[in-house]
Amino acid sequence: MKHEILRFEAVSFSDLPGWEQDDHAAALQAFLKSSSNFVKGQSKDPLALLCREAEANAGHSVKARVFFETHFKPHRVVHQEPHGLVTGYYEPVLPGSRVREGQFQIPVYRRPPDLVNVVDDSLRASAGENLTHARRLADGTLVPYPTRQEIESGALAGQGFELMYLADPVDTFFMHVQGSGMIELPDGSCVRLSYDGKNGHPYTSIGRHLIETGVFKAENVTLDALVDWLRANPEKAREVMWKNASFVFFRELTGEEAYSPLGANEIPLTPGRSLAVDASIHTLGTPVYVVAPTLTHTGGGKSFQRLMIAQDVGSAIRGPERGDIFFGTGSEAGRQAGMTKHPANFFVLLPRYG
Repeated sequence: MKHEILRFEAVSFSDLPGWEQDDHAAALQAFLKSSSNFVKGQSKDPLALLCREAEANAGHSVKARVFFETHFKPHRVVHQEPHGLVTGYYEPVLPGSRVREGQFQIPVYRRPPDLVNVVDDSLRASAGENLTHARRLADGTLVPYPTRQEIESGALAGQGFELMYLADPVDTFFMHVQGSGMIELPDGSCVRLSYDGKNGHPYTSIGRHLIETGVFKAENVTLDALVDWLRANPEKAREVMWKNASFVFFRELTGEEAYSPLGANEIPLTPGRSLAVDASIHTLGTPVYVVAPTLTHTGGGKSFQRLMIAQDVGSAIRGPERGDIFFGTGSEAGRQAGMTKHPANFFVLLPRYG
């Protein structure tokens, strides 16, 4: 996507389909979760001052709408395509163990100390086919980190990086794709794992690979369909999953951080209101009104028309109208996320200051 052809065309709030019917208080609550990043160390920044004012309008839908209309101006995102694309992601809940025992044999790794960021993690989607992370050798040289295939074949085994053990290779793979997971331990307690870097190799969609090789038709690819195929074809599944050389490292959340999944810059995510975007185009924390007429399974048959907040990124989320909707935690959130792949248009709310 060539950013030089991108422009933001000012429109009015009346041009936003369904704007008046949205729950603006819910959007404002999500917006406030990003405010600490603006306020911290930036007390004179106009957006920081704006966030402080937002706190006084939280909890009341009409006041919240007035807040957004007073302090922001909507802009249509214009590029060479008539629309973009929204997909969905979620936090899976999986059984696991802190020790390798019984059915729990698949390691989840913490971030190794020799892993360094080549680009800012929030901008990893813009790296394209280039490495986003690498291994720093003792002499300071940077070299590619092992691929998914190499890691799962033992490249990191026995080095003390094992954080948790899971039972199912397919579940483990998709936890990497989602970037977080809630792990149910044998004693009944739960721990939350969050993205903490990756091996740096480009993300490859196995769904696209299976379409290109004739296994699926594009219109039939959903998360459930992919999971069913992988489990029904265990001998081929490993090779297919290795097509995605990208491998994610995790950390365990503790204290207040563990209350919800975290997005970019450790912002707590809000189901149905947090949006992963291309941060090389859209500033994190920006309100984005998303209109997806054919996305109807999330609202009782009504078209998706909702004010969301740019609070996350993803290796596959690249382009001016490319978004990933966070649906929440658990199987129902996973069902909705797995069905979401719809054309959409973005209206970015830019501050009126400046």
